[in-house]
Amino acid sequence: MEIRRFWQVLKRRWLLVLIPAIVVLALGLLTYQQPTPVYSTGVRFIAGQEPTPGTSLEDEERYYNWLTSEYIVNGLTDWVRGGEFATAVSQYLAGQGYNIPAAAIQGGLVADNARSMLTISLTGDNTPQLAATMNGVIAVLTKQNAAALPQLGGENALLTQLDEPAVIQQPAGIRGRLDLPLRILLALLAGIGLALLVEYLDPTIRDRQELQEIGLEILGEIPKN
Repeated sequence: MEIRRFWQVLKRRWLLVLIPAIVVLALGLLTYQQPTPVYSTGVRFIAGQEPTPGTSLEDEERYYNWLTSEYIVNGLTDWVRGGEFATAVSQYLAGQGYNIPAAAIQGGLVADNARSMLTISLTGDNTPQLAATMNGVIAVLTKQNAAALPQLGGENALLTQLDEPAVIQQPAGIRGRLDLPLRILLALLAGIGLALLVEYLDPTIRDRQELQEIGLEILGEIPKN
């Protein structure tokens, strides 16, 4: 179909093109709900082992201390990602008066590591609860990590907290902002398809070109005006 003919069909069937988009827009506005705000907080730690008593910090000793710190961070990262850590945090929070299931904690908890630095972030929709949960994460991580590091002989690894966690609101995701416009665009495409289908099924002859296409001879033409 030529572009000119295509445009003529759309002009003639414009209502069919718009109806699906109008329906989608109306339903979207009627069912719209303000998205729940999402908050996040994070904190960073570095792990450092104290030198062995009676030794000096020569280059080799420094190297092994740093290497040990990297192993500790790797082990703690795996521990934080597991269910045992979330359970320990949940039990700690229960003692503080917060009833937060371990599954909810683990679902919003993210841990990552780079050499001897451990980064932990937490997301949720309740600011006070999120702050309390992060405090529980910090307490369990710094005071109960011996269970995750048996190679230290039952001693807690030495962790240094680099910053204080601050709860901030996350910006709305692009998926939520584009959801309705994308649905309207798809509805417009569906409307165009519907208009073309109706035009194809319509037996009405509207111009001389259509007569010529079916092989009929034109004897005369009455102008519109």
